[in-house]
Amino acid sequence: MVAFTGWRSGESAVAILRPAHAAGLNWMAPGGVSGSVPWNIVVLLTLLTLLPALVVAVTPFTRLLVVFHFLRQALGTQTAPSNQTLIGLSLVLTYFLMQPVGAAIYQAAIVPFEQGRTDALGALARGAPPLRHFMLKYTREKDLALFLELAQAPRPARPEDVPMRVVVPAYIVSELKTGFQIGVALFLPFLVIDLVVAAVTTSIGMLQLPPVVISTPLKILLFVMVDGWNLLVGSLMKSFT
Repeated sequence: MVAFTGWRSGESAVAILRPAHAAGLNWMAPGGVSGSVPWNIVVLLTLLTLLPALVVAVTPFTRLLVVFHFLRQALGTQTAPSNQTLIGLSLVLTYFLMQPVGAAIYQAAIVPFEQGRTDALGALARGAPPLRHFMLKYTREKDLALFLELAQAPRPARPEDVPMRVVVPAYIVSELKTGFQIGVALFLPFLVIDLVVAAVTTSIGMLQLPPVVISTPLKILLFVMVDGWNLLVGSLMKSFT
């Protein structure tokens, strides 16, 4: 049998549990304020939910993936490399490029948030400048001017004054155009091979054999001989320096 000590006669269990309940409320948030912790959790969970969209919108992931898909179409291999392989390679290269930006955001926003010097919304404001600087570096002025006009915002005097709701869509449009430009330049040599093979097979009367059956191995062989993956990835990485 367990003996209960400190229970005075006439004292209710509610009176005994009330101090423990109050202590539990004080434990929920520093300084006894329980309202800030749920809001921080809501903001953090919202960021985790939007993480895939953020990766596509504010990182080089879009440009890399567009170029890799152009390469697969130019080679004529419909399923090799697979979509999972191209996405995985794009994610790894995106991490490689964004690591310095992530480190700057961590020092500017995450460290003060962990130390309790700011809340979740303040951490978002502190982490915006490094990301804005990165995106503006690769955003065309024409796209910025377009979205500033659409937002009916005055022309900013400094890059730091450009709102994020203007920077993000302008950056996406610029990345899409750059990715298509690189993809077209990558597509042209393989298109020449297709044209030459089609002309040769037609001139010698090989009408029953589709030209793609001959051109596809030739394109893959050429791409492997020139170490195409090394050249392509190296050129993509240097385009962000």
